[in-house]
Amino acid sequence: MRGELSLVADCKVVRFDAAFDITRETIGAISDVTLARRDAVTAMRRAFAELNGADVPIICLLRNTSENGLRDAKNLGATCCLSAHTPPAMVARTMMTQVIQDRADRPVRSIERGVARATEVLTRLFDGARSNGPVALAQVDASLEPIIEAVRDGGLTRWLDRVWTHDDATYQHCLLVAGVAAKFSLHLGFSASDRNHFVRAALLHDLGKARIPLAILNKPGRLDEGEMTVMRTHPVIGYEKLKAAGCDALTLGAVRHHHEMLDGSGYPDRLSGDSIGDTVRLMTICDIYSALTEKRAYKPAMPNAVAMAILSDMKGRLEDRLVQSFGEAMGNGS
Repeated sequence: MRGELSLVADCKVVRFDAAFDITRETIGAISDVTLARRDAVTAMRRAFAELNGADVPIICLLRNTSENGLRDAKNLGATCCLSAHTPPAMVARTMMTQVIQDRADRPVRSIERGVARATEVLTRLFDGARSNGPVALAQVDASLEPIIEAVRDGGLTRWLDRVWTHDDATYQHCLLVAGVAAKFSLHLGFSASDRNHFVRAALLHDLGKARIPLAILNKPGRLDEGEMTVMRTHPVIGYEKLKAAGCDALTLGAVRHHHEMLDGSGYPDRLSGDSIGDTVRLMTICDIYSALTEKRAYKPAMPNAVAMAILSDMKGRLEDRLVQSFGEAMGNGS
């Protein structure tokens, strides 16, 4: 078996009860252990958990290929089961097929994981904000890398396609802005720390909408003057909520000021010019673009070119140089 596998990739044989050394170069694993032994099952459950965490295919060779045997192997985390009597060359070919398919499917799985993690975090945050409960910032931080990896590995187009299926309009918008922010920060070459800060602010920027009546949030079409007055309270509500939770100043600034404009026409503090920091300038562009291109039951998604034309026409309100760079990011591949 080792000889056949070594023809296509480096192969290391490890005893079932030995410590596993999973590396970024690990592309797959084959279990050739009798699962009828209790100690073997315990050891393989631990090993399979590490392998599943590494997101690689696992072939399990079975002495018992009954329905129960297959179920036990799948429950442990096997992605494919073969008879232990399968010729080694066939096992090697099956592994390579699994690896090729795994790499093809990985971007989609990455998108699903990123959206699922971010949605779970948003649900807890908004539920807590509505009930005046605590904001768990550690949960937010745990969702950032999956979002960035999903956009980097699967592309923004896949992220947007998946997010557009979300039923809740506010969650959809937060997820859209987070994905767009991840794409923009990758294009700008931000450090890992700066990327995380920017995507964190994007995910949290509309937390204050948790306290806005649903009739206003979900109203199709334009809001009237009174409804707009209520809607415009959300940046301060989110800011106060996150400030009480000990949120960092960079995120707080983006949450409070993402509707400010360079000419002073924005809200809630009518900031202008140099009083608006770089993070807010970037976030405002991501927020407007996401609002323009999001899908609703009453309107289709606006094409990228039209949305970019609108952003470009907002001269004096948005920074031209950043809008141009943003357009390059949105047009730079999928």
